[in-house]
This record gives sequence, structure tokens and C-alpha cells, in this order.
Amino acid sequence: MTPEARTPAEAAAWLARNAVDCLPAGGLERKLAEAGREGRPLRVKLGIDPTAPDIHLGFTVVLGKLREFQDLGHTVVLIVGDYTARVGDPSGRSATRPVLSGEQIDANAATFQAQALKVLDPDHLEVRRNGEWLEMAMEQLFRLVRTTTVARILERDDFAKRYAAHAPISVLELLYPLLQGYDSVAVRADVELGGTDQTFNLLLGRDIQAAYDQPEQAILTMPILPGIDGERKMSKSYGNYIGVTEPPEQIYGKTLRLPDTALSMWYELLLGDALASDAPPRDAKRALARTLVARFHDAAAAEEAERAFDRVHREHRPPEEMPDVALSANGDGLVHLPALLAGAFGVSTSEARRSLKQGGVKLDGVVLPTDPLDRPLDELDGHVLQLGKRRFVRLIRG
Repeated sequence: MTPEARTPAEAAAWLARNAVDCLPAGGLERKLAEAGREGRPLRVKLGIDPTAPDIHLGFTVVLGKLREFQDLGHTVVLIVGDYTARVGDPSGRSATRPVLSGEQIDANAATFQAQALKVLDPDHLEVRRNGEWLEMAMEQLFRLVRTTTVARILERDDFAKRYAAHAPISVLELLYPLLQGYDSVAVRADVELGGTDQTFNLLLGRDIQAAYDQPEQAILTMPILPGIDGERKMSKSYGNYIGVTEPPEQIYGKTLRLPDTALSMWYELLLGDALASDAPPRDAKRALARTLVARFHDAAAAEEAERAFDRVHREHRPPEEMPDVALSANGDGLVHLPALLAGAFGVSTSEARRSLKQGGVKLDGVVLPTDPLDRPLDELDGHVLQLGKRRFVRLIRG
């Protein structure tokens, strides 16, 4: 059955199949039926605050669901929160977020929008910035804040915990859910998507739409993708992420670090497929890694990334391509290894010494001993220096 041939009930069931919540019950089906009768596409909203420049795989879970709406002929309204980013989304936070500069927000927004197009269809996409309507007159702001009580805002789990712990909550943060809800009013959203950490905000958006005499949006919440540690949610702050613009070999290698316990969830959320019960985890990870590299680069890059990984980790040979690092010697023609490692790999000299002590530094595949720390330049020139399992440079005379 083609997407266009689905009945409203079938389309709603398909769209909600891997969502955590689809609220209110039957709401999405009613929206789809109403849009069909009126001969118009649904307006499906996603708000993002450009507090970081890059998209990681965790965010593509929601983007992938938006693409499914687009494939059914509906319009995605991507709201870049250039104004709400100045407030800072308090979801899941135990403290007030630092404020970003306008220049940082604008730069992040441009990068984020470009990367979102790796998943979304530009022909069924409307991109808006909420600065268009949130730079409002005081009278309009008064009308907005009258729609909601402080008690309702403090129902949010993060606010409730901080309030009980007597931790600071700024008045600006209390405004955040109201501003996000008003975005739905401004674009007349039929449906809004978000992660499960956004449930309160999405539901409040329905209340604010009702206060402005608009039909209330249906909401879909998507699961939170675990990071490559398999435990915490994927996040740059945890260092357990894979960015969609990372080089092919990094996407491939990081994917293979995923614990077996998280593999089925990655298959479901990123590929839309169930992991075969009899699939060997190693083979399943390699197939997943190839698919992800091909999605964000191309098939040739996926094949090359796999070859490069096997060359290093299965054949125990250095990669064919690696950066060159110029050697710098002292007056006696000696190179200080901790300083060399620090400059070549961006680590501290204390970390470099620790890696040497633990046998984590190799020259042409042979472990370098801790002593001596100063080596003749001729002994290093033209050789491959390795830190850990995945980092290589070729040393050349400066």
C-alpha cells in the first residue's frame, strides 16, 4: 500500500507505531481525517533551540518521524528557536542554563538547518524563526502569561524538583513553556513532535492554543536514543554521540562501540526495522554502521570506512591515510615524547605520560616504553605514531 492510499486510521497507526505517546487518544486520526476532508496537508511542528551547532543521531529519531509525515504529503514546520534559545529550555535541567550570545545562536541555527536537510524533504518543509512573533508588545505578552498559572508551570518535574530543593528557578525559565506553546499558535500547528522529555511543553501548547481559540494540536513523543555507551541519552555533553556530519570512519567506528544491549533499540529507532533474533551482534553492528555511513555520506564511503576499520582493528595495520605531524627537536636533536603526543593528538602532557606508562603509545605498532622520554629525531622521522586503538599520525621532519 502506498502512503497516499492509507486511510486516516491506517496512517495514524503507522505514524504512531514507534512513538511513546500519541495524545489525545484518537487525536491524530481525527486530524488526518479532517485534513483529508478539507483537502489540505497537516502542519506538523518541531521546535529546536540552536544551543549547539550540530545534529547527532539522537535528534534524527524525531527528524525521521517528521520525514514520515512528509512522505504522506504533510508539511513540516521546523521552528528554529532563535528567541527561546536565549531563555534556555529547562527540560531535564537541575540548574539554570547559561545564556548564549546572539551571534552563537545565529551561527548554530544556520548549521542546524542545513544538517536537518540530510533527513527532511525540502519540498515539504517550512522553516521559521520564533523571533518573528516572540518579539511582541507587552500587551501581547500579558495576554500570553494569563493563559497559565504558576501552579501549572511548577507541575513540570524539573521545576518541581528544583523548587523542593530550594534551587534557583528564574522567572525567564518559567516563561519558556509558554513561549514554546505560543509557537504552536503562531504557526497554527495541527501536530507537534518531541522527545519524551518534552511531554509537558507539548501538552501545554494544546492549552495555549485553546486559550487563543485555535484547534488543539495532537502530539507525538518519540523515545530517547541511548548514546554509544548504551546507558545515558545521546548528548554532546556526555561525549556519547555520533554527529551526522562526522567523517565516515568515525561514524562507522563509533557505531561498533555500541553495547549489544542497545542494538535492538538503535535498529528500531534509526532504521525502522526489528533486529533479527538470531543476528550475531558483531554482524548486526557492522550492517548498522554501513547503513548509517551510507545515509549521511554515500555507499562508497560506507565500504571504504569498513575497509579502513578492518585494516586497523582486524588486520592490525595502520590506516592508509593519516595526518602528518612535523617533528620538533631540541638543540641536542631530541624529541620530548609527552610534548610530541600533546601536540599530535591534542592531549595534555600529563595524559600523554599516563598513556606511555600504560602501554597505550606505539611506534609502527610496537609499544613505546616510558623511558627514555626524549628520543632522537632520526628514530621517529617517517614512522607512524599511535595513541590508543584509533588515533594515528605519520611523523615527518619539520
